[in-house]
Amino acid sequence: MFIVDYILGLGASVMMPLIFLILGLILRLSFGKALKAGLMVGIGFIGLSITVNLMIDSLTPVSHALVERFGLNLNVLDVGWPAAAAVAMGTRVGVLVIPVCVAINVFMLYTRTTRILNVDIWNLWHHAFTGSLVAIIADSLWMGVFAAGISCILTMIIADRTSGDVEKYLGLPSISVPHGFSVSFVPAAWLVNFIVDRIPGVRDIKIDTEVIQKRLSILGDPASLGAIIGALLGIIAGISVKEILQTAITMAAVMTIIPRMAKMLMEGVYPISERIQEIAQARAGSFGKIAIGLDSAVSVGHPVTLSVSMLMIPVMLVLAAVIPGNQFLPFASLTGLPFAFVLVTAVCRGDMFRTLLTALLTLSIALLIGTQLAPIVTSTAVSTGFSLPQGTTSISSIDYAGAMLPWVILQGFYFKVIGIAILVASTVGLMLWNRRKLAQENAMQAQEEGN
Repeated sequence: MFIVDYILGLGASVMMPLIFLILGLILRLSFGKALKAGLMVGIGFIGLSITVNLMIDSLTPVSHALVERFGLNLNVLDVGWPAAAAVAMGTRVGVLVIPVCVAINVFMLYTRTTRILNVDIWNLWHHAFTGSLVAIIADSLWMGVFAAGISCILTMIIADRTSGDVEKYLGLPSISVPHGFSVSFVPAAWLVNFIVDRIPGVRDIKIDTEVIQKRLSILGDPASLGAIIGALLGIIAGISVKEILQTAITMAAVMTIIPRMAKMLMEGVYPISERIQEIAQARAGSFGKIAIGLDSAVSVGHPVTLSVSMLMIPVMLVLAAVIPGNQFLPFASLTGLPFAFVLVTAVCRGDMFRTLLTALLTLSIALLIGTQLAPIVTSTAVSTGFSLPQGTTSISSIDYAGAMLPWVILQGFYFKVIGIAILVASTVGLMLWNRRKLAQENAMQAQEEGN
């Protein structure tokens, strides 16, 4: 417990460089190269963290003003992902989740049911969150750990299935995003693509930021787009002219700086990734391409991702007010919305129209899921000693209590033996299916290289 707490207490900016340094040495990179790789990853994470925190600090008063202006008075308080993560890692499941998920990753690599080497240790808290809720439902620590394992496996599979899109549309070769929150929105994006592709006229609608940039340089430039959206948010919130201007400039900075910080982080990832590929090809040619699993922060600054996320802040407040049965008041999670749409942007091929449709669908459902899971989330938080805000009796969070993946897993355990059996069978079936897909992709890659 002490060791786990100490490691997590280091934070991603320290933990990730150490992981990359050790990994580089294991892969027999020189100490200098391994150290530089680790430092560049750390610098990139710090830059991303500072910029994301800048965005959060700027948008929090805007979100508060929007809540007051819409006059929302809902009884489930949104505590945001930091509180959800603290609760998840504070449980008995949270203590075990890191070694369990690392063992699962090794097993899946060995059985070739994944190609991902996940070094994003911190975000394993998503699986701990799911497992912690199940542990309370089933009154069993081991059922909770089992649920966390299922969550880990399903996340890895979805990350595998999106790695091609991540490379092609986000410009991140040999990178995958096994981030629990981000992958939860992917099935909805697949569904939206499937439906839109079958509707004449609608399937031809495309909002491409690159095209916009060519035709309307002001709207297409990330800095200008950030400034415009920031100003619009401020105007809708009814804040002062000074605050509107400050929000606009901050959003322009965020949309400009984040991609550059992500690029710096990738400078540290590439030497490790290339070395892994060399070893894989030399010792296990049939193993195929390996992807490094990273936090979705590596592409949170994509223009489509950020634009859709900021546009959805006022829209989500409207949805909270009009959706029947909703009691969830979105607030703390609003500034974390970009992490929800990193993979959606990739799956929707960088198209803002389809990403927006997916956002409307998923966030509407997220409000209802957050409402439904509020009692068990509150119970889990109280059991870990989490202090509820004064005057609050019920809490939840879009990340991760409003995501569909944990909700689906929880439903399986609510139905007990039958539900768990369906979950296990589905998970094993998806692992075998993913293994077959990976084998096909490896064969295609080998054929292309042979030609």
